[in-house]
Order: sequence, then C-alpha cells, then structure tokens
Amino acid sequence: MRRWTAIWMCFCCVAMAAQESSALFRVQMQSNDPQGQATEVPVYALPVDRVENGKHHVEKAAMAIVVAEGETALQVTSRTPIREVRIRPEAESLRWTQTNDSTLLLSVSEACNLSVEINGNLYRNLHLFMEQPYAAPRVAKRRSERQQTIVFAPGFQRIDTLRVRSGQTVFIPEGAWLEGTIVVRDAEDVRIYGNGVVRPRGRGYGVEIANSRRVRVEGITTTQVPTGGSDSVLIEDVRCLTHYGWGDGLNVFASSDVHIRRCFCRTSDDCQTVYATRMGYVGSARNIMVEDCTFWADVAHPIMIGIHGAASYKKDVAERHLPYTHDPDEVIQRTDTIEHLVYRNIRILEQAERQVDYRGTMAIVCGDNNVVRDVLFEDIQVDSIRCGHLLHLRIAHNEKYCAAPGRAIEDIRFRNVSYRAANSPLCIIEGYSTDRQVQGITFENLMLNGTKIYDTMPTKPKWYKTADFANFFIGNHVKNIVFQ
Repeated sequence: MRRWTAIWMCFCCVAMAAQESSALFRVQMQSNDPQGQATEVPVYALPVDRVENGKHHVEKAAMAIVVAEGETALQVTSRTPIREVRIRPEAESLRWTQTNDSTLLLSVSEACNLSVEINGNLYRNLHLFMEQPYAAPRVAKRRSERQQTIVFAPGFQRIDTLRVRSGQTVFIPEGAWLEGTIVVRDAEDVRIYGNGVVRPRGRGYGVEIANSRRVRVEGITTTQVPTGGSDSVLIEDVRCLTHYGWGDGLNVFASSDVHIRRCFCRTSDDCQTVYATRMGYVGSARNIMVEDCTFWADVAHPIMIGIHGAASYKKDVAERHLPYTHDPDEVIQRTDTIEHLVYRNIRILEQAERQVDYRGTMAIVCGDNNVVRDVLFEDIQVDSIRCGHLLHLRIAHNEKYCAAPGRAIEDIRFRNVSYRAANSPLCIIEGYSTDRQVQGITFENLMLNGTKIYDTMPTKPKWYKTADFANFFIGNHVKNIVFQ
C-alpha cells in the first residue's frame, strides 16, 4: 500500500509540474482532419539555472515533447502577451506565424529541438522537442529471449537504479516518465531507446555508461549521460537538461569510438566534454565524433576538452571515495592523449560564464600532462555569448582540478566557424612554457559578424596581427597560427 501511495504522490508531482508550466504555455497538435479535435500536448515545468552575482537561481522554463511523423501543425499559446518572438535554432523544416498577441502557429516537417523565446526571456522559454516515433521491440516467444528485453509502460514509474546486462534492450515509450538512473556497467551489446523521459529525483545521471562496449542510447529526454572507460558507443537524438551544480550533459572519460549526434543539451555546467583519466576511469580518449547537435550552457562551456588526465588520478579517486582500479603511483606518471576528435555542424545557442578560466564556447584547456591533438571544429555557428569567449585554447595548471599543466595542444583546425552577435568578446590562445606549447592552429573561413578574418585581408595593415581583427589574445609559447 505504501508503495502505491508513493507512486501516486510522485505521479501527482509530475502532474503538478505540468500544471505549473501550463501557466507559461499551452501546446496543441492540430488534426489533419478539418473537423477533427486538436490534441493537447503535456507541457512540463523544466528547471533551468540562472547565475546572478555568483549565485545560482533555479528558474522554471517549460518543456513539451511532440511525437509525430511527417508534417506536424502545432498551436502554441503563451500566457504572457507576445511582443517579440524568437525560435532557435532556425530550421529549414520550420515555418511559423503569429496569429494574435498570445498565439503562434508552427508547422514542422522533421524532428528538431527548438527553443521558443517570448519577449527575450531565456529562462521562461518553451523547449519544444519534435521527435519521430520509436517502434517497440517485438515480443519474443522464448522466455530466455523475453528476459533480454525490458519494456516500460506509459506513465510515471520509479526505478531508482536499473542495471542493464549484456545483450539487453530497454524500451521507454512515449508518455513514460522514469524516476531514477539506468546504469550500463561492464556490459556489451546494449540498447536503450524510446520517446520517454528518464530523470533522477533531484540531481544525477539519467543514463550511465561505464566500462562497456557497443552501447546505443537513442531518443530519450534525460539529465546527464556520461561515458567512461568504454568504446563503440552511440548516443543520438538525446536531450540532456540540468539545473544543479556540476550538471554536465554528455561527458566522455577515457573512452574511444564514441559517436554523439543530433543531441540537444541545456546544462548547468559543460554541455559536452572529452577528458582522459577521470572519475576512476584510466586512459586516453580517441576517435570521438560529435555532430548535428545544439548546445546551450547556462554555466561553463558548451564544448570543453582536455583538463583532466592521469596526473590527478590519486587525488580525484580519493576525493570521490572510489576504488583504485590501477596502481595510483604508476598512473600519475602517465601522459594521456586526447586525439582524433571531430565536432561538425554544431549550433551553440548560449554561453554565460563570468569566470575567465571557464570561458570558451569551444574550449581546449590542457592540463594533467595531457596531449591534445588532431581536433576539427567544422561548420560551427554561435548565436550568443552573454558572457564568455568564442574560443579558449590554453595549456594551464588549474590547481583546483589539475596536478600538473598539460604537455601540448597541436593540430587544431577551425573550419567554417561563424559568430554573428554584435559583440566580439576577447579570446585567449596561450601556451605554458618552451616545452609545453600550443602549435599548429588553423582557421579557415572564420566569419565574425559577416566579416571573414584571414591573413591577407586587404583592410589589415601589415604590422597588425590577424588575431587583432578577431579580438584574439595570442600569448607566449604559441607557434604556427594561420588564418585562411
């Protein structure tokens, strides 16, 4: 009886969250039949993080998940009178009109993740997630095969911690809201997918991938999805939304062959990171592909690479009360390598970070004796930097998180990067010493507010650095920077 009472109370909390957000927006899916009734889409309260004067404030934005195939017509009603509308990111599949001072009509032809912003309010906006439906797995005839498939029903369910074994499939359908964490640890050949929601109570991971191989996570809306000590991981069409301290989105620790695509992150810390030794996982990170994603960092970085590695292993494990998986005295003498990373077709909506050490919509801060090399940023569009840097490349010894500075940043390419806001905040590129340098940085077709920045631009006096026109500070121990 107590169990059902608790479930009912939690279900009521979800319903109350939906009711609270309905004070902001109402969303209806229009019927294809002119005589048909519109379908009400649940709108949930979504906590987001606003930092002001160094303090965190939880604001309540809104979230709606629309699962449909083909052309979909929506009516969005704002409880606040509409003076100004901005829908981001702009998409070719989206058409919209404002019909009166409270109503928008949207037509969307494919899956996309949108922010509907009324009167410039970034913390009371509607996160509108348009998804293609996922089909449930077939029902197996044999009992042994059925045990390999976990299918949840729609509605609220508390799972606390669900541990997934090798070979298992977990299906979370539209309308399912799981309170808890799904853990894939020491497993192979796992798939977690569906149109549902996985959110732990308060804070924490939605899905954790640890020391595993061939894992797929698809479609769900959740908080954090870290990948550690793993390889051959695919994360696609996932939405990560956090509001609490250290609420990163898609971390990669000491892993290889990780593919992240078509994901959306609005986070209260870094949206997406690649680190080496960290959180008890030991080793380098290689072959990471991040593409077709949208990132919004209310705190810290949309993209962050390189600060954690082997030099801090002993301290990191001890502080987290984790077991030593390797001899700490041997690990701290390692040099980890973070290499072969591709970020392609990324839309960065926001960065708001007042601490200079943690700025950069694209940041490589190399610490802990790491080497970071062969990183490509291609087709990157940055919308807004409320406080931060476009990029931040630095070999540093951040004593809060690192036991040593990094060893090298080399062969980093920025191709077709554009920033189109009115201000161009200062960016930093800096090495550490003669034997810990930044070198081989190439910018190809860097566009700042419609102006291409390149070494032979006719408006540049010969005695100027090209970096001056990009508002880049080039510090010591930096070699071979080219603007093409």
